[in-house]
Amino acid sequence: MKKLIAGLFLLPVAVMAQQKQTGFVITGNVTGLAENSRVTLVDLNKPTDTLARAVVTKGTFVLKGVVAEPNLHQVNFDVASKKSVLFMGNENITIKGNIDNVQQFEIKGSAVNNDFSDFQRIFNPLFQTLTSLNQKMYSQPNRQPSDSMMAVYKQAYDATVNAIEKFVTDKKNSPVTPFMLVVTRELEQDPVKLESRFNQLTPASQKGFYGQILQQGIADSKVGAIGSEAIEFSQNDTTGKPVSLTSFRGKYVLIDFWASWCKPCRMENPNVVTAFNKFKSKNFTVLGVSLDKVRENWIQAIKDDNLAWTQVSDLQHWNNAVARKYKIESIPQNFLIDPDGKIVGKNLRGQDLEAKLCELLGCN
Repeated sequence: MKKLIAGLFLLPVAVMAQQKQTGFVITGNVTGLAENSRVTLVDLNKPTDTLARAVVTKGTFVLKGVVAEPNLHQVNFDVASKKSVLFMGNENITIKGNIDNVQQFEIKGSAVNNDFSDFQRIFNPLFQTLTSLNQKMYSQPNRQPSDSMMAVYKQAYDATVNAIEKFVTDKKNSPVTPFMLVVTRELEQDPVKLESRFNQLTPASQKGFYGQILQQGIADSKVGAIGSEAIEFSQNDTTGKPVSLTSFRGKYVLIDFWASWCKPCRMENPNVVTAFNKFKSKNFTVLGVSLDKVRENWIQAIKDDNLAWTQVSDLQHWNNAVARKYKIESIPQNFLIDPDGKIVGKNLRGQDLEAKLCELLGCN
């Protein structure tokens, strides 16, 4: 996968729902700060743009300024490069604690940051569990996870999905909720569910920066929708010869986005090989599009996994031109194209791929 949620800040962060320009005041009382040391406030989306500065006097400081909308910010302390993150708008906020334990700062005065604290409390343990399980399941290439491991993962996955639903229900009007949806959207990769959750948000939450990111993501997800025309492309194969999608017109073709470095892709490859071998005599083939960047690794993986179909790549990693056309943000992904060039299936894996091909081509 392109991204597994291993921590909180894997995505860029930015401004949220509109708020009056009344200004913010952050009053800090933090023990352990050196006299006359500096404290600064930055927007985590623009960390080089300092929004406010203050000098410490007897452990206290005051940061003042104006932000356009509630957003994730970071208070930077000179002392040992300590940092504290908060989700804030134009509010009167107090920070108390000891510089040696910034994670335990007491932050009051911001309802938005209270929602952010709830987000951290609920989701950080869930993210950590999913990440740990992913690492265990895919620690050995080309080895399928055990049924018991998959059952444990499904339980953790379902708990996270339920937490997402509850957070949306409980905090429809919070600017933290669209942020949460952006952070978690790749977990399910289900644009229909994402759009449903987005539609539950209040108009103010929808119009913020993260709301706009969600709207764009929902629009992008409709690229390559089932029933639409497949987007034409041409890319070089392993010999450097250009191969176009239209050259497969008249066949069922599975456009398979993968990479040698993608463990879930390598785990899925045997299923694609099985489908290819079973249906290749029935007007079906596969066109692999690799998001590799090292040619030698790409070629070796094709050999090791016995991928006996056409493979193309521009070796541009996530900037692969075909992947960008199809709005690919995680792999493995695939699109099943019919002989007329229309998409008739999407993200068909394991038994689902074989079942769909049986439906279209027959299994006899």
